[in-house]
This record gives sequence, structure tokens and C-alpha cells, in this order.
Amino acid sequence: MNRLVRRYRGLPLRSRLALLVTVAVALAVAAVAVTCWFVVRNAQLDSLDDALSSKRPKPGEVIQQIDIDAVAGNAKCLREIPGRDNPDLYNQTIQVVAKNGTNCVVLGRQAIDVTDADTAVARRDQRETYHDTTAANGEKYRVYTYPLDEYPELRLAVSVARPLSEVDDTLDNLALILLFVAGIGVLGAGAAGLWVARTGLRPVDRLTGAVEHVARTEDLSLRIPVEGDDEIARLSESFNSMTASLASSRDLQQQLIADAGHELRTPLTSLRTNIELLARSEETGRAIPPDDRKALLASVTAQMTELAALIGDLQELSRPDSGTAGDKVQVLALHDLTRTAIERARLRGPELTITADLAPWYVRAEPPALERAVVNILDNAVKFSPPHGTVDVRLDRGHLTVRDHGPGIPADELPHVFDRFWRSPTARSLPGSGLGLSIVARTVQQCGGEVALRAAEGGGTEASVRLPGAPTPPPETPAP
Repeated sequence: MNRLVRRYRGLPLRSRLALLVTVAVALAVAAVAVTCWFVVRNAQLDSLDDALSSKRPKPGEVIQQIDIDAVAGNAKCLREIPGRDNPDLYNQTIQVVAKNGTNCVVLGRQAIDVTDADTAVARRDQRETYHDTTAANGEKYRVYTYPLDEYPELRLAVSVARPLSEVDDTLDNLALILLFVAGIGVLGAGAAGLWVARTGLRPVDRLTGAVEHVARTEDLSLRIPVEGDDEIARLSESFNSMTASLASSRDLQQQLIADAGHELRTPLTSLRTNIELLARSEETGRAIPPDDRKALLASVTAQMTELAALIGDLQELSRPDSGTAGDKVQVLALHDLTRTAIERARLRGPELTITADLAPWYVRAEPPALERAVVNILDNAVKFSPPHGTVDVRLDRGHLTVRDHGPGIPADELPHVFDRFWRSPTARSLPGSGLGLSIVARTVQQCGGEVALRAAEGGGTEASVRLPGAPTPPPETPAP
């Protein structure tokens, strides 16, 4: 059995479908054929029983052939009757049965075996009976036995029998016809099942070919035509969506690499130029003036700092999106984290005034990632604020707003502020990699929140972050 199962599983899908259809149709045809055979058999037997009961001889025709004064009710034939040599058209046999089982053939060529059912009718224990029995030559007969009520004192019964070959021959012919028709039906079902399997799996073949083409050529632009709204159509739509997502992801990856290379080229070029100047000064022995040397070293330091920040931002963006279900996720006090970020922002813009109105709010997030996002928002506000300007920070029920009073962002540039490496044309002279707000958007989305940037009333820009709350952590127990 296990070997058959393994062989079945090793067949192609269309062969398995065709085999299943063939087996299902074969079982259905077999069930119908067997049911038809039994229905016809029962109908034939009922018809034969009706014919036997309608051929009951008259009592006088039976009594005149036997000795009425038979001792102990034994039925004895008086003489050989012409019917023995000239049976009727239906090869019918009529015999008289006594209560002790003796019998006398009244019509027919041979005696029929007497059964217990026949003697029970002769004794009046049973009214009548239909049953099968065997003749002396071994031929099967259908027998109808009824009591001879005209002479109850004799306790006799009359059995009328006809050969079962009348039914068996018809059933044998019917069985051959059913077997032939069933065979044709099974063969037709197998051919139809194979055709249906090929036709039904044609879209799957197209999908398989498309997958193999993508695996072989890495051509993610391939799309499968979608026809209808069945399971195959949904599978095709899913495949098209998957290839579109993969193509978009690859394009974003290539764009990220191109943008990163472009952003790295500028500080590296500046570093190379400055280092070559310093190296040439050492090689030629021509000292660079102290002020110029100091400016070169400051430029090298600034470019190294910019490179380090850019590499850190790239590493942050390259991390997988783990959401808020990772092991590093904790319940954080957003108000405390924002207060710490404000202190860092004051160090970068000591001439600015930063106001803070922070209501307690707890969130679930990774501490370094969320802190970096808040710091990036404040850094942008500090960077674009005018000298001696003001930055307003407010946290109320998970809604963090950071508003500066700088030049603001044009409306046509707002849709691009969260794109990687995108920088406003007016801000390209300022330090930065163009990844800060991308990191902010990614971190906020991982926390299940929303982030937006819009023009503030009266000038400037307002950054808005909404984060879902988390259960307040229990207070820590002081150490004894």
C-alpha cells in the first residue's frame, strides 16, 4: 500500500488528476451497474413469481392424478400422465408435496427437490412460499408452493416451478452489456480526465514557465495575463504582485547604492584633495601656512565626521524591518527620551531658544532607534532655524510636535522630504546626508505610528509624530 502511495505521489499532477477522475468515474459506473443488475434481477424474479402464481392448476386436475386414500397422507401417483413426455411451453413442473416430504410430479419431466418450506405449507404452518431449489438433474428452479385447501385432511401442497435460466440468461446478457458500457465509460472518463487536467492546468503551466523564466533570467518585468476570477487568476495576480514588489525592491536597492555612491563621492573627493595637499607639502618641503594648514585639518575632520554619520545612517537603513516584536523592544518614557534629545539639540544650537511642554507618555520601541529619530527631528529644526530663533517642542497624548521658525519647505517639495538622499535645493550647501528623515519615517512606522511634515502657520516648519501608547511600567522598588 505504501509503495502504491509513493508511486502515485511520484506521478505528474495532470496524471494524478486524470487517474483520480478515472477512478471516481469507474466507481460511479460500477455502483450504477451493480444497482441496475440487482434492480433488473428483482424485477425478473417478481415477474417470474407472478407467472408461477398465475399458472396454478385447478384442484381437480391435481387430485385425479393421485391416490386420495393414500395411507398417512402419502401422495402417490396413479399413472404416468402425458404431460411428462410433453411439458408445457414454459418447461413448467407441477408436483404435489405431502406433509412428510414425499412428492408426486403431475406435470413435467423431472421432480423438484422438496424443501422445509414446502412441507411447512403442506402442514399448514405457512400459507405459501416462493424460493429457489434444484431439480434432479442439477438445474435451478424457482418454486411457488401453496396448500391444497379442497382436501384439508390430506395435508397436501402443490409446487409450481419454472427454471431460473429464464432469469439468469437475461441477467448474464445484461451483465455483459453493463460490463461493455462500463468499460467504454471508464476509458472515456480517463481520456476526458486527461483532457480536463491538461486544459485546467494550462494556466499553471504558464505560471510555471514564467517562474522558471524569472529564475533563469532574473527578468522581473514579466507579467502573466489574468483571465477570470478563479483560483488560477488569483494566483496569477499574486505572482504579478510579487514580481512587481521584487522589481520595486531591486530598483530601490540600486537607487540606494547609486545615491550612497554619489553622497560618498563628495566627502571622499574633498578628503583626497586635502590629504594630497598635505602630502605634497611634506614631499616638497614647502610648508603650508599655519592658518591654511589648520583649515585643511578642520576640513578633513569635518569630512570624516560627515562620512561617519553617512555610514551610520546607511547601517540604520540596512537593518531589517523587525517592527515592534523584537527582543530589543521596551516600554519607554517618550517624554524623558525627548527631554534628553532636547539637551543634545541645545548643545548644537546654543544661541537658540528651545521650549518644551512634555506630558508623560509611554511607547513600545527600541530605545536607540527611537532616540535617533527624535534627535534627527530636532537636528533639522536646529539646522533650519534662524540665529537666535525659537524651537517649540510639545508632547501631548502621544502627539509630538517640533516647530521651527525657519524659511519653511515649499509645498511642491513636501512629498519628497522622507525619500532617501533627497535634499532640498536650498539646503544642499548645509551638512547632512539626506537620510535623517528617512530614518525617522522608518522608525515611526515600525512603532505603529505616523509622521508628517507641514508648513507652520506664521512661517517655519512643523514636524508631527503620533505614537500609540503602551502600559505604564510599574515603579521600580528602591534597593535596601
